[in-house]
Amino acid sequence: MIRFFTRWCVLGFMVSLASTPSAWAQLAQHPNFASTSASDAAAPCQLHGVVRDDHGQPIAGAVVSALGSTTVFAVSDAQGRFAFRSLSPGPYLVRAHLQGYLPERGRIIQVSATEQTAWTIALTRRDPDKTSAPVVAAGLGPTETAPAPGTPEDDHGEVAWRLRHAPRSVLKSAEQAVAGLEDQPSFIEDSLTSISRAVGTPARLASSLFADASLNGQINLLTTTSFDRPQDLFTTSALTPHGVAYIALAAPTASGEWTMRGGITEGDLASWIVAGAYRRAETADHRYEAGLSYAMQRYLGGNADALAAMRDGSRNVGAMYAYDNWKLVPRLTLGYGTRYAKYDYLADGGLVSPRASVMVQPLADDPLTLKATVSHREIAPGAEEFVPSAIGPWLPPERTFSSVSRRPFVPERMDHVEFAAEREWPNDVVIGMRVFRQRVDDQIVTLFGVRETRAALGHYYVGTAGDVDLHGWSVSVSRTLREGVRASIDYTQASARWSGSWDEPAISRVAPLAVRDDEHVHDVTASFEAVVTPTSTRVFALYKVSDGFASPDAAATPRFDFQVSQALPFLNSTNTQWEMLVAVRTLFREDSLDSSVYDELLVVHPPKRLVGGLTVRF
Repeated sequence: MIRFFTRWCVLGFMVSLASTPSAWAQLAQHPNFASTSASDAAAPCQLHGVVRDDHGQPIAGAVVSALGSTTVFAVSDAQGRFAFRSLSPGPYLVRAHLQGYLPERGRIIQVSATEQTAWTIALTRRDPDKTSAPVVAAGLGPTETAPAPGTPEDDHGEVAWRLRHAPRSVLKSAEQAVAGLEDQPSFIEDSLTSISRAVGTPARLASSLFADASLNGQINLLTTTSFDRPQDLFTTSALTPHGVAYIALAAPTASGEWTMRGGITEGDLASWIVAGAYRRAETADHRYEAGLSYAMQRYLGGNADALAAMRDGSRNVGAMYAYDNWKLVPRLTLGYGTRYAKYDYLADGGLVSPRASVMVQPLADDPLTLKATVSHREIAPGAEEFVPSAIGPWLPPERTFSSVSRRPFVPERMDHVEFAAEREWPNDVVIGMRVFRQRVDDQIVTLFGVRETRAALGHYYVGTAGDVDLHGWSVSVSRTLREGVRASIDYTQASARWSGSWDEPAISRVAPLAVRDDEHVHDVTASFEAVVTPTSTRVFALYKVSDGFASPDAAATPRFDFQVSQALPFLNSTNTQWEMLVAVRTLFREDSLDSSVYDELLVVHPPKRLVGGLTVRF
């Protein structure tokens, strides 16, 4: 009971601060949004240095990683030099790795535009006589322990070697991992020998794939809930807070970067999601990216609508994708790829979403860029539960949904054509323009608060608003105001022609404004990002105003996404960074450029989602 009450109080205090009217007024004075990614707002800071061996000679081909507000990596050249450009100011954990060398312990370096110190990283060559098996590099060197005299010969398989040479990590020490193994019964040694022989070959194959990789990552321990008003946090109207655990691992190599992420949540809705991807280095002619993900949610509560809509009380979604940006010549790039997703609650089976684009820089001495894009997107109702956010905390499925008309779920299909131009001007000003046309079949409408029950915040209804043909244009302006501060604004205008759907009678009863006629829509989306260097505080705010929201008081209820990340340097160690995160959000969908104009507009009365907790980067 004490733990439950404490959660409510902490969450209520954070929301009261985040939703203070004066704070929102200050944010409204700094509009922004040139991109959907917060990492695009990097300030022009640099970090450079040289990698040397224990004799002072430069080392070429070493992978150097910098982990801070973003993760970047570089490869040292023939003189051992490396450089990171366009970094956001703040602290970064810098490490270097090369197979055959013992890595130096990571150091935290404060990056700012006023300090351009060249850092030296020293690597010591590993003695081959002291290594009995290839080292699986993880950025943290293994604890080399010489065997005691008279110790019997141990198994030299991959698993047994790992147990004897457990690396020192954030969670445990090597001494704790190996202490007392010699005193265990003989059947444990027999078991280790069997396991080692069974998985030895695959483990050695995996080791060769990541032999030149330096492992970085982060762990998030979060608490999340939903509410309509801040005062609801102290009543039973808000959704019960539940914990979320998230871990991410990144292994940069000379040719690209491997990433793996996973999250799990607890409560009446138990869910988890895992994803892995590989991204080629930006300098390559083929900058391809490929990955896959799998998510599952199981509902254990008492909402009859949720139970009726979920087959066997659970849902499973798998997806895979592959995209490539092929630089044909220095000023001409061809992009192509596709995404395939399988939703077990759809009768239509798998959904395929291909995309192709051509980007050209007409003049060699002018930064003007032209781009043409053609795409076909298929998305299922409720897909946002299984697709991690690109600009917010990475959360597993946290809500349930059902059909508003009791009909089977119908996916949304959209054909999108777009022509865009972008140019950078003096004083870090970037101006972009685009014209687009969309044909959407079975446009999804999302309804919150249909029934006045406590489950309304954790359960919503979906339906089909009809088919729509629309065309429009947009213009965006972004600028780096000063070191660590970037703002942008995007204005979009679209004209739409609608045709009805089977769900129209059911939708019109509960949300009449979600049933549309031919109309013109005007939308302004702004964002603002700032990094306060002295306090290592990052603020990101996104604000969306439109006359097309399906709400009676649309003009008075804009959508927003507000995040504050505060570094906790007093908790840092040599290889870790601690941060505190608070995020409040009413935006329901990701505002990507190739999504339907109406995806967010037809979300009716979304609740505010609050996320708070700690992030540990290592």
